[in-house]
Amino acid sequence: MSREQAEAAVRTLLAYIGEDVNREGLLDTPARVVRSYEELFAGYSQEPRDYLERTFEDAGGYDDMIFVRDIPFRSHCEHHMVPIMGVAHIAYLPQDRVVGLSKLARVIDTYAKRLQIQEALTSQIVDVIQDVLKPKGVALMMTAEHQCMTMRGVQKPGAQTVTIKFSGLFQSEPRWEQRFLNLVHGGKL
Repeated sequence: MSREQAEAAVRTLLAYIGEDVNREGLLDTPARVVRSYEELFAGYSQEPRDYLERTFEDAGGYDDMIFVRDIPFRSHCEHHMVPIMGVAHIAYLPQDRVVGLSKLARVIDTYAKRLQIQEALTSQIVDVIQDVLKPKGVALMMTAEHQCMTMRGVQKPGAQTVTIKFSGLFQSEPRWEQRFLNLVHGGKL
């Protein structure tokens, strides 16, 4: 699809809701919407695996959990195309190598910048980290407010959706799951 076709589609939607597409304030809106979609949905042109390829084998003997809390993310509901806004808490148990911490956030952002349901988003992130890094386990909790539930439909502002996925030792050994959950809630290791 061309940029011109995308802008024409925006004009069609504006007309559908009753707007005058020739009104001064809307003349540049189709181009702005298309540019914003390029940014909001940049995940379609990115490969999350690429962020995990560069690793470090020398972690100074570190062999415990690596945990990053409160990573903000923004996505869009694939059913209504309205925002999903939340935070992710992620951990992994390195096997032989570690990855830069920012790469975990980049993986989250890449998948989040696609039309999503939170359940799939959670699985995609854990699965790619497990597949590429091959750690002893991955844990992820995502908490988000879905605008499809808060600003339309049932209209329940403040309702939070929580999804959790564990792999490896986080799934098979309850002590690792508990340590992760303690950290999510501000506790100690």
